[in-house]
Amino acid sequence: MKIKKWHVWLGLLVSAIFLWLAFRNIDFPQVWEQLKSANLAYVAAGIGFYFVSLFVRTWRWRTLLRPMKSLSVLRLFPIISAGYMANNIYPARAGDLLRTVLLRKKEDVPISASLATIIVEHLFDGIAILALVLLNLSQLTNFASNSQWVKIIETSAFWVGLIFGLILIIFIAMVLLPEKMRKVTAWVVTHLVPKKMREPLTGIIEKFTDGLQVLHSPIQSLLVMTQSVMIWVIEAGLYWGVMKAMGLNLNFQSLLMVVGIVNLVLLVPAAPGGLGTFDAATKSMMALFGVSPENALSYALLLRVALWVPVTLVGAFFFVKEGFGLTTDLMSIQEEYKDQEASQGD
Repeated sequence: MKIKKWHVWLGLLVSAIFLWLAFRNIDFPQVWEQLKSANLAYVAAGIGFYFVSLFVRTWRWRTLLRPMKSLSVLRLFPIISAGYMANNIYPARAGDLLRTVLLRKKEDVPISASLATIIVEHLFDGIAILALVLLNLSQLTNFASNSQWVKIIETSAFWVGLIFGLILIIFIAMVLLPEKMRKVTAWVVTHLVPKKMREPLTGIIEKFTDGLQVLHSPIQSLLVMTQSVMIWVIEAGLYWGVMKAMGLNLNFQSLLMVVGIVNLVLLVPAAPGGLGTFDAATKSMMALFGVSPENALSYALLLRVALWVPVTLVGAFFFVKEGFGLTTDLMSIQEEYKDQEASQGD
């Protein structure tokens, strides 16, 4: 899979900085002792919760795709799993790219349309995560009322929420006001895009709009929002399982706050799997809730393994089953499909 070199170097630089933040001033023998004493039965239970959340993610994607094609959860689950594997291994969220290619290959869903549904997923995830942060912010203030991080979190949540909200409004406008938005995009394409690219780009925009059709229905949009909240609450079960395994004692609301902040930090570009960003954010949040630095890092490391290994193995199985490998150039395959869609007017 070919990825631009600057993506790799930028990710490595960011990860190196966050890894330094995560591992500085740590008594590593104590971290190792904590990891050795972990109760793996709780970790296994937490992994079970994670895979339930993955099935809910698949159900949500089915909902988003339904206006274009009705697909079963069982047909979509291998694609979702392979996508998460790719995000854990390759830079630049290559898993999203893989999902569009697999869906085009297996189910003949246009690339641009499936990409739109994935972007809508991320938007609703962002809104759900922000809700978790804001609704549970009082949990943090109880532990660290004088911490500067409380104000930083509030400010960051506001700006991220504003950006997500504006993007969502644009998408809804593309669905509910198609003629007006078509005129706007036509003007942009005509005046800002080279002539030879105008017709293909117009076709891509049309397919992208098709992928937003679920937003036309308030009931379906509410269902997607409900599914998004369910995903993160259920995934917090993995955070709970690892917490119990490490003998820590935070309430579930505090864990929801940890889940929200960690996943907001994961928006920062880094090496695959959020290397460094995940570890530093998890350790810092646990420390804010009164956990010692060594216990907080032990928790972050065990949680990383539980989040990374099982879904990567499952996804790798489906990835190889579809005939792909480490040298597969998904970007070229995606571009070929896009060219076909533009020329055929699918």
